[in-house]
Parts: sequence; C-alpha cells; structure tokens
Amino acid sequence: MNDTDDVVNRLAELLRHPDDLEKISSLKNEFTRKKAAVDGQLRIGLKEQLEITQQGMSSINNGQRTVNLIKDEMIKIDRLCVEAQNMIQDFPFVDKVAQTHRNFAQVEDMKAQIESFGRNLDELENLLREDDENTENQDNLLAIHYGLTKLRDIRDIALDSIKSSTEDAGTELINNLQLGETGATLQDHFTRLDDVIDWFDEHVGTACLNLIPLVQSGNNGIIVRLALIVEKEEEKDRQVEALQHAHREFKDLASRFKSMNAGQKELRGYKDKFLKAIEYNCQAQFDQAGETFSEDPDKLEKSVRWYFNDLNTVKLGMQSLMPRKWRIFKTYVAIYHRLMHDFLVSKVQDDQLNPPHMLAIVHWVAKYYAKMEKLGLSADQLHPHVIDDREADIIREYRTLITNAVEQWMDRMSTTDRQTFLERKENTLDTDAEGHLRTKTLGDLWRMLREQLTVASSSDRPDVVEGVVESMMRALQSRQSMWQQLIDSETQKYTSPTMPQAEQEGLQPLQDWLVAIANDQIACIDDQEDQGQISYLTTFRREYETIVTPAYALSSNTELDTLRDGYVDLGTHCISLFTTLIFSVDFRGILSEFFTPAWYNKKAMAQIISTFEDYLADYSDVLHPSLRDVLVEELADELLVRYLSAIRNRGVKFRRGDPFNEKIKDDVLTVFNFFSTQEASFPAIKDKWRAVNAFVELLNAEKGPAVADAYEQFKRENWDLQIGWVEAVLRTRDDCDRSLIGLVKARAAEVEVERGMETVMSKVR
Repeated sequence: MNDTDDVVNRLAELLRHPDDLEKISSLKNEFTRKKAAVDGQLRIGLKEQLEITQQGMSSINNGQRTVNLIKDEMIKIDRLCVEAQNMIQDFPFVDKVAQTHRNFAQVEDMKAQIESFGRNLDELENLLREDDENTENQDNLLAIHYGLTKLRDIRDIALDSIKSSTEDAGTELINNLQLGETGATLQDHFTRLDDVIDWFDEHVGTACLNLIPLVQSGNNGIIVRLALIVEKEEEKDRQVEALQHAHREFKDLASRFKSMNAGQKELRGYKDKFLKAIEYNCQAQFDQAGETFSEDPDKLEKSVRWYFNDLNTVKLGMQSLMPRKWRIFKTYVAIYHRLMHDFLVSKVQDDQLNPPHMLAIVHWVAKYYAKMEKLGLSADQLHPHVIDDREADIIREYRTLITNAVEQWMDRMSTTDRQTFLERKENTLDTDAEGHLRTKTLGDLWRMLREQLTVASSSDRPDVVEGVVESMMRALQSRQSMWQQLIDSETQKYTSPTMPQAEQEGLQPLQDWLVAIANDQIACIDDQEDQGQISYLTTFRREYETIVTPAYALSSNTELDTLRDGYVDLGTHCISLFTTLIFSVDFRGILSEFFTPAWYNKKAMAQIISTFEDYLADYSDVLHPSLRDVLVEELADELLVRYLSAIRNRGVKFRRGDPFNEKIKDDVLTVFNFFSTQEASFPAIKDKWRAVNAFVELLNAEKGPAVADAYEQFKRENWDLQIGWVEAVLRTRDDCDRSLIGLVKARAAEVEVERGMETVMSKVR
C-alpha cells in the first residue's frame, strides 16, 4: 500500500499541471532507459555473483575433500601408534623415558631462548629507533619483523606450555623463572614485547598511510619490504583460520595433536589494516574536498584532483612492487570508487544542498567517467554507478528548485500587489521616464525572471531551461488572471446600484490603479526598436531562445502569442473598466433622464462631454499614448451603448408632436464636436454612431411595413442587433400596438444576415 502511495505521490509531483501530460512520453522514455540500465547492471551483478558463488562452492568442496583426506591420514597414524605400542615390549616405560627426555630438551631450549629474550628485545628497540630517524626508508623493517615473529612464537609456545599442565616440572620452572640480574619475570618480558609490537605496528601504519607519496618519491624499497611483511602475515592468518576451522569441525581429534595446539592462535589482520589504511587516507582527502566543495561548487574537480593522481601512481608505480595476486590497482580502484560514490551520494542526499552544488555534481559525473576511461577503466567496470544513476532525478530536482523559487516569488509579489491594491494608499504607484503611471513591482518581476533564467542557463542543459521557461510563462499567465479577477471584483463594488454615494470617495485611486495596471501591460509588449526601446516580453524571448533547443524556441511562440494577447486584453479591459466607472458613478443620475420629459429641457449630453474633457485632461499625460486612443474609443462606445440603452428608462414615450428628433440631433452634434478633435479615432466613432440614425428611423417610420423595413435595414447593417431592444424602442412610440410589434417580429424571422465582426449593437440590450 505504501509503495502504491509513493507512486501516486511521485506522479502527482511530476504531473502537477495539465501541460505536464505532454511530458508523459518523455518520462516514459526516460524511465525505460533507466530500467534498461538497471536491468543491465543487475544482469552483470548476477553474473558476477553467480561466478563467485560457483567458485566458492568449488573451494568449499575442495576444502572438504582435503579435510576428509587429512582426517583419514590422522586416523591411519593413530592406528599405527596403537599397533606400535602393542608390538614393543615395555612400551609404556620406554615412552615415558622418551617423553621425559624430550621435556628436558624442550625446557633447556626454552630456557636458552627466554634468557636471550631481553637481549633480542633490546636489539629490536635499537632497530626501531634507527627507523624512527629515517621514516621514509625504514631499512630495518624486515629485520624487525623477523625478530618479532621469532619472539612472538617463543611467547606463544611458552604460554601454551604454561596452560597445558600444572604437573610438568619443566613448565613450573618456566612459569617461575626470573631472568637476568634485574629479576624481571617472564610476564614482564611479554608485556615489553607487546609494547615493541605496538611500536612496530606504528611504523607499518605510517608506511601504509604514505604509500602514494613513497611511490611518487621513488622509495620503492620500503614499499617492497612492507608488501613482504603484509604478505607473510596474510599467509599466517590463513593458517590460523584453517586451524580454527579444524578445531571447530574436529575438536576431539585436533586436541590430540600438539602441533595443532601450539603457536599463533589469533588473527593479526595486517592485510585488513593495510586496506583500511588505504581507505582512511582516501577518506581524509575526501573530507578536505568536501569542505572545499561546500565553499565553492566550481572547485569540485580541482578538490579531487588527487584522486586520479593516486590511481595513476598505483597503476604506473605500485603494481610491480606488490604481490600480483593482490591486484593492487583493482583494489585501489574498488576502494576509491566506493568512497567517491559515498561522497557524492551523501552530498546529493543533503537537504541543505544548494542548486549550484547539485549542478556541479551532475556535470562532474561525465568528467569522472571520462577521466577513469583514461586510466583504462570503462563505466561497466565501475560499480555501483557513482551517483546511482540519479542524474535525471537531480536535474529534475534542480529544475524544481528554480521553478519553486519562481512560483514562491510570484506568490509573494502577488500577495503584496493584492494588499497594496486593496488598500490604495498614497504614493503606492510609480511613474516611468515618460511620466506614465506604473505599479512599483513590474520591474522587479522581470528582473527576478531574468535572474532565475540565468541560474537555469548555468546548467548548460536545455531541458532545464525549457522547464523553467514553461513555469515562468504559466506564472505570467496566472498573474494576468490575478489582476483581472482583482480589478473586476473591486470595480463591481462601485458599479453596483446599491452602493451609497458616500462610499464612492475611493473612486479616483481605483481609476489611477486601473491606468497604472493598463500601462504595465503595454510596457510588457511595447516594442519600438527604431527608438531603441524593447519590451520586457521580447527581451525575455531573446534571452531564452539562445539557450533552448531550436524546436522548443519555435513551439514556444504559441505561448508567447497567448501571453502577448493576454497583455493586450488586460490593458484594454482596464480601460474598459475605467470607462464603466465613469458612467456608473459620474453619470448615474444623468443617464436615467435621457429620453424622459426632463431630457428636453436639459443639456445632459453637454455635461457628459464636459466630464470627458476633464478626464482626458487629467489622464492624458499619465496614460500610455496607445491606450489614450483606446480610452477615447471606449468612451464613445460606452456613451453610444448607454444612450441607446436609455430607451428603457422609466417614463420614456415618443409622441409625434414632441421635438425628439431635434434633441437627438443636438446630442449627436455635441458628441461629434468633441470627438472630431480626436483625429485618429473619430472616423471609427462616427461610423459606429450611425446606429443613432437607424434608431431614429425606427421612431419616425410610418406605422406599418415601413417600420419593418427600417428594422430590416438596421439588422443588415448590424447583424447582432437584439430584437428585444428593438421591441423596447417600438413600445416607446405613442402609436405602438401589438400588430406593429408582430409585424417586426415576422420580418425578423424572415431576414437572414451574414455574421461578421461584433458591432456595438451587441452590447445594446
């Protein structure tokens, strides 16, 4: 169950966004490659383990046969001894005399060896002192080892004799013997021997820890001497292991042979200490390399330069100095590679590992195997993989760290922007070099994206950069959505008919923010290369296109176009809301009087145009020039929509004798007089306001088919004309009845128009 949960969680992490579904094929290929690599390693490992197991079973079988042969021979010898005792008369007496003679001979020999024990120790100590003064050569190392071996054997035999029988007179003599004029006991000499052995082991350990420097300095003699000592001790340890095995398997039989119970009984482990010294020395250098790497990830290769120098020294200078059976180069490679693996994996698993360090490790893997290849070692010969084939995981994690940083930064910025926008305190907006209103965070936003893109590009991996760029584009789209939802929600508070007039004092700060947000959107896409001005979005595209694959650079154009359209839509939406606020707040009372009896005696349209002039005067300098034209068109369109929609005002009734034609004409002329000063926008505005003529035709047409004809003409010019609004217009005629409305509806059912671009009449309902 836990494995299933882990898989689900892993998939959820990899496929967090709908766009990530496109990665399934690449992830599948990646996992397939990883599985193939793991299967290959398992097959190689299984083959090696099978060979080792077969060799081990063969060795066990051979050993078992050898032990059985020894057992048979020992049984034969025991049988011959028993038979010999029966053949010789008085054998027990003869045997006792012979045994007594052997005991006395052994006691005399042992006494002579023990009496010279102290002198021999003195000689060995002198040799050790000489080597202390010449640690790089240690010419006496073999002589010391030979002497210590003899003294160790004497001690072992003596201790065996002491433990064998308390009734033996010779043994009692040895146990109580005082040696020399100082009266030192045997135990004193043995204790002193242990001290000399420790001293000797220090010399051996020093040589083991300095194998590489000794080879590099050409001190081959000490290397050979050390190898001979370790090899000899290795052979003795194998003999001890064999005796220990014999004692475990054939305890009763082995106890009857003194040769199997005398001498060395404990493993000395010089070969293990030799290997541990190699590992200790390598580990110490890795510890120093780890500190250097932590301080500066770029120095990883330099910090482990010794690694390859050591292996090259072993390959060229040490193999001929060591026993061939040791395969010393292969031994060094196995130890060093394992420690390199442990070193790198420990860094990878460190939760505090920074992205630059992760990246340095990934880059190092290829260099590592290339350097090992130069030493004659292929990747197939080095197990396990130096970072357990985790490059893809590290790269994914590295990319995730960057994308998470982008998302967190964007979230913090969005939170700040949201809070600042909702509070709308003074001095929370900024202006650019041209004096246009801007928010204070836009520059920081693109600077952060540029910095994170630089971090991603330092990976020298297009897949990392592409993943980060995708994350950035999603974040930018989310920011667009955030602003739209925020301004829609806040604007709705002011456009609500139920909002008290007293609470509308914050209108101007809101309008300032709408202008600033709109200017931000244009700044993101406004390219004026002839003036040396490049937009944020174009700069972003140029920066990432050089570090991604050509295929991605081409495919990303779709997302860039979506972003660019989103900036345009959001900018124009801000201006549209700005216009809506003007009509909902400033003109709330005026619009309700259009076409009512009060309309004839007031100059409502002139008042509206005056307000337009004030707004344009206030905001023209702080609004981006391209948005100023948008604002003018939005004002004209919204005014037209509100003007035509005013037909639904309470009390509207057009009587044949009322001067509504002249009043409408006066309103239109007032509008045209103002907008005619806007040369860039006026032609389009004038064309849209032709809808007023069609509106007047609906009011003036003679009752009957002429009204239906007026409707049909209106419909053909504005395909999205709403029949509900037309019906509302007809009901304001003083001669309207059911037949007139039925006539128009019938014509509406007959008229077929071709759909085209949306007209202003789609908003008039």
